[in-house]
Amino acid sequence: MASKVLMPSLNLNNVTFPGDNKTQSHSFGQVSFPNKTGVSSSRQSVITRSCAVAVKPAALMATSTAKPATSYTLSHLWREVQGSNNWENLLEPLDPLLRNEIIRYGEFVAACYKAFNLDSSSKRYLNCKYGKKNMLKEVGMENSGYEVSKYIYATPDVNIPIQNGATCGRWIGYVAVSSDEAVKRIGRRDLLITFRGTVTNHEWVANFMSSLTPARLDPHNPRPQVKVESGFLSLYTSEEADSKFGLESCRQQLLSEVSRLLNKYKGEELSITLAGHSMGSALALLLAYDIAELGLNRTDTNHQDQIPITVFSFGGPRVGNSSFKQRCEELGVKVLRIANVNDPITKLPGVFFNENLRVLGGRYELPWSCSCYAHVGVELALDFFNVQNPSCVHDLETYISLLRWPERSVHSKIDENDGVDLWNRARGFLLNAQNFYICLPWIGAAIGIVNMVQSQNLS
Repeated sequence: MASKVLMPSLNLNNVTFPGDNKTQSHSFGQVSFPNKTGVSSSRQSVITRSCAVAVKPAALMATSTAKPATSYTLSHLWREVQGSNNWENLLEPLDPLLRNEIIRYGEFVAACYKAFNLDSSSKRYLNCKYGKKNMLKEVGMENSGYEVSKYIYATPDVNIPIQNGATCGRWIGYVAVSSDEAVKRIGRRDLLITFRGTVTNHEWVANFMSSLTPARLDPHNPRPQVKVESGFLSLYTSEEADSKFGLESCRQQLLSEVSRLLNKYKGEELSITLAGHSMGSALALLLAYDIAELGLNRTDTNHQDQIPITVFSFGGPRVGNSSFKQRCEELGVKVLRIANVNDPITKLPGVFFNENLRVLGGRYELPWSCSCYAHVGVELALDFFNVQNPSCVHDLETYISLLRWPERSVHSKIDENDGVDLWNRARGFLLNAQNFYICLPWIGAAIGIVNMVQSQNLS
């Protein structure tokens, strides 16, 4: 059974330490999840907790930021950092190289939010503000060593009466490739695909479509027992059907571009890295599974040699059932889930029916086990919460800040108005959806969740 490395947790009213046997109140819903005394043997996790000001800085820094002297470089150990050994011995304590790579990929995901146009009066509304050649420069990442090769759009196949106009593709992320100069530093040619999280109303609906459905992404072997959340699958596979020249599905765009790049750089040392936040983490995992299931990453006729596929998931939800998890592991898809233990999105879907309720006594499969959601991969657990701004528990910038400065409080890093606006938009949408009799699983609970968060913000 994997152990956890615990540090003082953030609470602006008091400081709690490991070993306190109490119930944590989570901001997503009026439900309290008790602290677990153990960790599932099917995963590894390490908890890095941010501090409150009452903790002495010197003591905290000695605990959380002490790093062993290392002489190795990323170019030599990139496979281990990408999870070839499931990050064994890299999480406890968190390896400096791995920490830097997590932060680096998190910044690529954050670029999606910075470049996403939310100005309804703009011609680029709900698309990227910038062209591909200048996007990374415009968001302050001109020295990232990557070049954007394609923008990705997604069209959820859902009907919303409260939404004017037809469903159309929205900018969801981008594909980028490491430059020749970066290859020397990181040790391989890295194909990077990043996805943002939920923004539009159609995406909110897709998030709440919590039923499991067979993925059936391999036409030669549908594997009906491998099931994924229907809303995420809709975002991934739906096309624009209203136009003769409608947009291809997110899946078609991505598989086409990945295939093109793999052919272009054939013969080089390659890696495929996928990174996403929230809903984007689900899309990243679906794409990783899809690439591996179709064998696009196999480099020889015997299917023995494979290009490594790694997912860096920030605040990601569960995506599929236990058969999906098992199949991802069989295909060699590596997933590192960076998750705040107070982040409600990481508990969904499957709040009650999940990997923890599949087996009785660690031995007997329960009848509903095939319908239980299950997380995939290894968990790097963070712990932060701000009573003045509960929405920070899911904020990507907070995730990145805590990884970069584990000794600092996240309180000064968050603009409270951003969090209030986000929850106001979510509550307004859910209430309108209810008024129009849209049948969404969890909608009543979701409204209660948002109300609770807002009441905490105002208290």
